[in-house]
Amino acid sequence: MTPERRPKVLITGARGQIGSALQATAPGTWEIVPCGSDELDVTRGDAARAVMARERPTVVIHAAAYTDVDSAEREVERAEAVNAAGPANVAAAASEVGARMIYISTDFVFDGSLGRPYVPEDHARPLGVYGRTKLAGERAVLDRGGVSSLVVRTAWVYSAHGRNFVRTMLALMKTQSSVGVVSDQVGTPTWARPLAQALWSAAEQPELGGIVHWTDAGVASWYDFAVAVQEEALAGGLLTRAVPIHPLRTVEFPRPARRPPYSVLDKTTGWRALGGPAAHWRSNLRCMLESLPHA
Repeated sequence: MTPERRPKVLITGARGQIGSALQATAPGTWEIVPCGSDELDVTRGDAARAVMARERPTVVIHAAAYTDVDSAEREVERAEAVNAAGPANVAAAASEVGARMIYISTDFVFDGSLGRPYVPEDHARPLGVYGRTKLAGERAVLDRGGVSSLVVRTAWVYSAHGRNFVRTMLALMKTQSSVGVVSDQVGTPTWARPLAQALWSAAEQPELGGIVHWTDAGVASWYDFAVAVQEEALAGGLLTRAVPIHPLRTVEFPRPARRPPYSVLDKTTGWRALGGPAAHWRSNLRCMLESLPHA
């Protein structure tokens, strides 16, 4: 009697923050096929078809993305290739082998003008290239992947690895005499680990399709987030001294890409579907920092 074959999930962007967290939290019931850009160039449709035909996954979790919001304004073609054409290529190839697609998107598909948390049905109106290309990726996945395709929007993701706000702040606080951080942009910091666990819950619900939102609980400005990083890092021994943190208005800190001033996501349906409510962002920040080596 042959053993029952485990369902297989193919993860694109496997070396990124979310891809790494997915591998670290993977249930033993799944066979994992991690694909970085070397294993699967999502900008090439032929590459996507070849990998899907070889692996024949049950589910594809598409974590590959061009995430540098400012550089996207200069490298428009690259951002479009990765964030718009990439999901379209992968969704089409996944559909050919009967694989379900889960796509990770962003709060930056909204312009931040609504003044209340965004529900999945709210009209998307991105302010820059990053948000526009991610929205195009959403639409491609939902159009090409069928009714079981799922878009999971999240926000302000950080982890113990990779480039992110928390690691940047820790580096600056160790080396600078003060730090200036924008205080008039509000969203929700989200630790990659519980987000990955929510994505595994999504993978195990083949009937779940459409768009859901998932972030940690609570809201913060980038300034609030930075203050919390310093306080928790000092308490945990990651920093040996406190530095002044100055709140800045967006106009005082010009960047190539416009950011939504209020991009909090309403997670009511996402938490209900994926095992929430999530922990508060500050609690998750503390947990993540505890995993880092001390100063």
